[in-house]
Amino acid sequence: MADRREFEAYVRERWEPLLRTAALLTGDAHAAEDLVQESLVRAARHWHRFDPGAVDAYVRRVMYTRSIDTWRWRRHQPDPVDTSDDAGGHRVVPVGDGSDELATRLTLVDALSRLTPRQRAVLVSRFYEDRTEVETARVLGCSVNTVKSQTRHALERLRVLAPELAHTFGREEATR
Repeated sequence: MADRREFEAYVRERWEPLLRTAALLTGDAHAAEDLVQESLVRAARHWHRFDPGAVDAYVRRVMYTRSIDTWRWRRHQPDPVDTSDDAGGHRVVPVGDGSDELATRLTLVDALSRLTPRQRAVLVSRFYEDRTEVETARVLGCSVNTVKSQTRHALERLRVLAPELAHTFGREEATR
């Protein structure tokens, strides 16, 4: 019974931060909720075995790997009809009130959605969660060199996809 209360307390405390990370990984609010729920279900199965300090790392690793697995599965499925394109095949992103901050955020979200899941996972871990290369490698279960190369490739791709945001992901971040 104590395990259940501890798990429920963990979920209440960590739901929002996990959901924000999942939203960055998936690019979709509903998929983010599903990803967090699935990760928490997996954690609940093994809750009694966790060291309290390792729970967050486990849940986040499940989130990262599941987002990559989902992408791998989806790329073998037929593309759904996307009605958000204009006649030229470009994605139409509503700007709302026209504020620069909102436009920048939407441009960045669109560019991030066009990266591979692994590249997105590395950038989320490194820059959103402010993890070191070593911490990111541990969480993602890969080498530090993989983290470095994925970061470099992702930032280069972002510069191509959204050159107007070059100040947001300048060269100095690639060496961070």
